[in-house]
Amino acid sequence: MTEPSEPATPELPAKATPLRDTAIVPASGAWLPGDPVGDRRFLTLQRGFALQGGGVLEEVTIAYETWGSLDATASNGVLVCHALTGDSHATGRMGNGHPTTGWWKNIVGPGLPIDTDRFFVVCANVLGGCQGSTGPASNDPATGRPYGAGFPAVSIRDMVRTQAALADDLGVPRWLSVVGGSMGGMQALEWAITYPDRLRSVAALATATAASPQQIAWSSVGRNAIRMDPKWRAGDYYDAADGDGPHEGIRLAREIGVIHYRSEVEFAVRFGRAKTGPSDSFDLWSPFDVETYLEHHGWKLARRFDANTYLVLNRAMDLHDIGLGRGGIAAALERIRVPTMTMAIDSDILYPDHLQHALRDQLVAHGIPNQHIEVASDKGHDAFLVETEQVGNPLGRFLAAVEKDS
Repeated sequence: MTEPSEPATPELPAKATPLRDTAIVPASGAWLPGDPVGDRRFLTLQRGFALQGGGVLEEVTIAYETWGSLDATASNGVLVCHALTGDSHATGRMGNGHPTTGWWKNIVGPGLPIDTDRFFVVCANVLGGCQGSTGPASNDPATGRPYGAGFPAVSIRDMVRTQAALADDLGVPRWLSVVGGSMGGMQALEWAITYPDRLRSVAALATATAASPQQIAWSSVGRNAIRMDPKWRAGDYYDAADGDGPHEGIRLAREIGVIHYRSEVEFAVRFGRAKTGPSDSFDLWSPFDVETYLEHHGWKLARRFDANTYLVLNRAMDLHDIGLGRGGIAAALERIRVPTMTMAIDSDILYPDHLQHALRDQLVAHGIPNQHIEVASDKGHDAFLVETEQVGNPLGRFLAAVEKDS
């Protein structure tokens, strides 16, 4: 996801306190030039970047972070791709310009499954993002003002092309692996199809070969929540004062997202029918604990993300279709020539396990080596972010096997 939640939805007390003080919420949570850089580095691409949908961006900057060192043969690079509301900060501390701790901090790091003592690990904020890469909050060189709703539609393929340019700049001719979940998994699949000779393996976790009608339906409702917020101002809200941005819209979009990022079982066990206020209240507005939880995560995202970016990236996920212009999904998958890893989560209602099984079966039918993981969890789609052992251990073994065979 959607990212889900990315950093998904960290564990919270069952009775989380809603963050209602909108006066301190900036109109946009985007990182902007002049903000603390933190661990970010930046690459500016050549002018005139043509997009899949026909648009052109005259200036493109990609923010990225790296961990570990590239070896003498430039063969140990691992590209980690983030989900919807993630960014380049896959691991590391919060602060100094980074609004959260690393979204995969228990997977990426020294001695961890994506071992930064062995691998040169790279994570880039995607094109269209809001944490340093060119996106709707960036200034349009033609006007000197933020693009806003005038930012063109971007695709997963466009994101991958910017990452290929980054690989060139970093001196990585061929990744040991490209790894990602949800929207990150879409990027991983696109890498294996668009640049089959530029990677030695791919791990596409809890993802899709093309957005399903139900996924598009969920996304549409979330985007409409933003568009219907009067303070969205048709995408031109960047000059608004703190507390006067489209916070209600992006908050509601996030709440809708969290519902399908998690699972019925988790909500039942964690919250039941408990109420935040008096248990015997019987009125229209006394919240159940689950409502308070959703509101908490809605306000958290409003503080650190950008509403227009949400619209652009969420739409890019809907437009994702690896078979578009390639003769269909089966023909596109035939282009993959490297070992693959796929993953299904038994409680995932957004990217359900039957879709992951179909991807696995198609890869195997084409003679493509595949390692498939079945994750048993009540955390829903977000399990790829929070089930460290079930996800990390097999991922670490997969990378070790690719490294050994290289």
